Formats: sequence, structure tokens, C-alpha cells
Amino acid sequence: MNKKCLDCGTMLTGRSDKKFCSDYCRSSFHNKRNSSENNYMRRITYVLRKNRRILLQLNPTGKVKIHRSALLIKGFDFNFITSLYRNKRGRIYYFCYEQGYLPLNREYFALVIKSDFKRTSDIKEN
Repeated sequence: MNKKCLDCGTMLTGRSDKKFCSDYCRSSFHNKRNSSENNYMRRITYVLRKNRRILLQLNPTGKVKIHRSALLIKGFDFNFITSLYRNKRGRIYYFCYEQGYLPLNREYFALVIKSDFKRTSDIKEN
């Protein structure tokens, strides 16, 4: 058998289907291969968690009306949400995990917490 480790290039001995010389090389190889995908997911998770923290900070009582600029000053990114909820009147609530907002007009939002909505079957995931 003249095969080399896929990570470090060391000559392999043992089983004919062996690909790596050690657990370290196996882990290292897969971590390198998946790093770009993991970095992408890590960045999205960071933005979602930041959005959730901002909503949580600005909504200590569970229901608050707030100006758009207060969200933007804190760094809120309106492009990232985890779910939507459409109420009976057709209004759409946007959520970052359990923290959400309802656009009232172009400048104001109602901040809410998902537990306010008992019918979770109406919540649609992205």
C-alpha cells in the first residue's frame, strides 16, 4: 500500500482503506474542508444573536413601541430573521428567535415576545 495521509502526506500503514494517519489529521482535514461553510454559518448566527440581544435590551417589559433609529443605532440588521408570524388581520411579525417586531409604519415598530402568541402552529419558519 503506497497511500499517503490526506492531511499531512505521511505514508500510511495498516488497513487498505485507511485515509488518515491519526485522529488529529482526520479532524484537521475535515475542519479545513468545512471551514468556509462553518464561517458563513458562524457569521449568520452572530448577526441573529446580535439582533436578538438588541430586541431584548430595547423590550424589557415585553411590549414596547420604538423608533427605527433606536434599532439602527444599536446595529440591528433587518435582513436577518428566524421566523414570521401572520396574525388574523394579516399583519406580519418578524422574529429573531423569541424576540420580535411588528412594523407599525415606516418609522415605528412594536417590539413583542413570541410567548405572547399561543398558537405556534401559525408561526412559519424561514
